[in-house]
Amino acid sequence: ALNAVVGFAGLQVTIAALGAGKRLALANKESLIAGGPVVAQVRATPGAELVPVDSEHCAIHQCLRTSALATGDDGGPELARLVLTASGGPFRGRGPAQLAEVTVADALAHPTWAMGPKVTIDSSTLMNKGLEVIEAHELFGVDYDRIEVVVHPQSIIHSMVEWTDGATIAQLSLPDMRLPIAYALGYPERSAVPVGSIDWASLARLDFEAPDLEAFPCLGLAYAAGRIGGTGPAWLNAANEVAVAAFLDGALAWTAIAEVLHDALQGHDATPADSVEAVVDADARARALAHQLVAARADGHIASSPPVPLRSTL
Repeated sequence: ALNAVVGFAGLQVTIAALGAGKRLALANKESLIAGGPVVAQVRATPGAELVPVDSEHCAIHQCLRTSALATGDDGGPELARLVLTASGGPFRGRGPAQLAEVTVADALAHPTWAMGPKVTIDSSTLMNKGLEVIEAHELFGVDYDRIEVVVHPQSIIHSMVEWTDGATIAQLSLPDMRLPIAYALGYPERSAVPVGSIDWASLARLDFEAPDLEAFPCLGLAYAAGRIGGTGPAWLNAANEVAVAAFLDGALAWTAIAEVLHDALQGHDATPADSVEAVVDADARARALAHQLVAARADGHIASSPPVPLRSTL
């Protein structure tokens, strides 16, 4: 089975498929972000298995299989950390003045990947990478202090796994989503897909840099929501969907997306994500709060200012 539903609506699909004991190729990251603890319960169903479609998590899934003590779902005792790579989005290297002038057309022009509008905007704010950090935590059971994000603009290395002996295993391929989709659908076998091979002789360099948390605070906010736990990730995900929709509609500035998310997280109450009903309730309340925050900015009742991440260190 394949779940490619966009957004929070995909949670019920994931629960139904795993509850029926199916192997699920998961392209809907919100299922794990919003309902990770609930999904974990049905993952224990006999026959149920999650194979990630996201290129980064698909890469980690492959890298984990290089250890005899690890599985696709668990790094085992030899795992030191996960390293998720990020292209950096279309605004890598831009300063505050330039980011304040970002338009919808600017944000939809991703340098590497062709994606839908919501995911493309998330990539431009680095929220997509933040959500993937939460997804990695839920998928592989690795705590947040051992999940690192590094900007890699060429998008050739899709993620890495570092082991306790200092060795690092990486998955490299051309940036083409056909490969992780084919891997997830064909797992545990590999499918021949016309993706093409890397021309190593012409690949002059692979660059890496730390993400700029001041310019892209959404990444730090995602770490904060993940560490809050419970319905914190669901709350952030819901608020983000509202904020991104408002930006696409021209009702919110690009820089104000992070401001809305920061203020929304401040309004989160520490409720556990112990049932679908609890997650759905948190999602609804977060959306209502986010709509209020967007409306307040549109009315001029809240002045735009850079948000201070709840925890800025990754």
